[in-house]
Amino acid sequence: MKIIIFLSLLVFSMNVEGRYHFHKNQKKASSDPPSNATIPQPQPPVYPPSVPSDPGSAPTNPGDDTDSGPCVFDVTDYGAIGDGSTDDTPAFKAAWKAACAVASATILVPSGCTFMITSTIFSGPCKSGLVFQVDGILTPPAGPDCWPEKDSKKQWLVFYKLDNMTLTGTGTIEGNGQDWWDLPCKPHRGPGGTTLPGPCDSPTLIRFFMSSNLHLSGLRIQNSPMFHVKFDGCEGVMIDKVSISSPKLSPNTDGIHIENTKSVGIYNSMIGNGDDCISIGPGCVNVDIEGVTCGPSHGISIGSLGVHNSQACVSNITVSNVIIRDSDNGVRIKTWQGGAGSVTGIAFENIQMENVRNCAIIDQYYCANKNCENQTSAVYVRDISFRNIKGTYDVRSPPIHFACSDSVACTNITMSEVELLPFEGELVDDPFCWNAYGVQETLTIPPIDCLQDGMPQSVSDEGVYECS
Repeated sequence: MKIIIFLSLLVFSMNVEGRYHFHKNQKKASSDPPSNATIPQPQPPVYPPSVPSDPGSAPTNPGDDTDSGPCVFDVTDYGAIGDGSTDDTPAFKAAWKAACAVASATILVPSGCTFMITSTIFSGPCKSGLVFQVDGILTPPAGPDCWPEKDSKKQWLVFYKLDNMTLTGTGTIEGNGQDWWDLPCKPHRGPGGTTLPGPCDSPTLIRFFMSSNLHLSGLRIQNSPMFHVKFDGCEGVMIDKVSISSPKLSPNTDGIHIENTKSVGIYNSMIGNGDDCISIGPGCVNVDIEGVTCGPSHGISIGSLGVHNSQACVSNITVSNVIIRDSDNGVRIKTWQGGAGSVTGIAFENIQMENVRNCAIIDQYYCANKNCENQTSAVYVRDISFRNIKGTYDVRSPPIHFACSDSVACTNITMSEVELLPFEGELVDDPFCWNAYGVQETLTIPPIDCLQDGMPQSVSDEGVYECS
């Protein structure tokens, strides 16, 4: 799959060379939000172009419309002030509308300024090759008290119905998340680790929705009120050299979340936050994660899946050459009781753990509130490999924990070259397994004698849980 990604990326990169051309506006415009849309059936993905060079350093010729290559639409030419307090939303909408109509256009958010915009949907379809280049600082209003009443509190920047679009730059997208994290409804805000009643909606910072052939690179994205970046209903996603950060105790601040999304590459990025470093939800197929440094965080998670008795299908996920440090979990699969569907073809390999609790975990009893009823159906978990997983673990929990459903066993788990030692304290030599079947290709440290050989007697009945 990595070869396919590389060749596709090379083909696209041949289409984005050329000089930049600046356009100035004549009037302001706006874009309308989408409504009542359904997820399209996109064509097989071709990955987006490589990151363009800084338009500020490229030759320009404002009077020559015959120049080939991208045109640059600077948001300051459309009235953006960039003082950090003025609402620059109309200028951004006007620049978007103008650039959307031009092939290989670049919307430039220049360096040296802080631009504040409110919740906005940047919708397509647009001409191919659109680049949204953030070299300055882009930020939402400062907390829930400053959020316009008419705006959604569930999302801030939304990129909708786009194809072959790049979000890049040398700048920062700052989420101003602190006041959202302090809402009384958030975990551990009430007495004794409880929550308190009150409004709880918090916006995802960046959302890509119903789009294809997307490229996210270069940016620093930080302090999101909730998820930092979310891909939903997309196909063909390349994420490279991104820095995502928020405090360790910031609630629900997943770094990158994907769901109902296919053909994804996440590479060479640094992620530290208060929830999952990367979370993979239902409907995801062909995801490749490599060269990521993760922590502090809750690790790299597939799930949670099957909530409210739903069906969840996830397959062909590879996590390799990753460092996870100072995290509550390492690599994890988590499903709710009562769900259906399957998680298949998952490879965790060449992973370095540094002071990680629950280094390798399969949890089919996941429950967010700890008051969940026992149910017999479950998301079927099979063909999971853990290879060359080494490093140190937090001794408060066993480093390996495979808790599989009573009625739907986890099958074909492969353990090879797993060597985990305590970061501090005594060796915990009792990994936990329940109804988990697989093979140890090499000796495991600590030994995982609880993994059962072969297949369960009822395996023939488990096909009903598979996805078509």
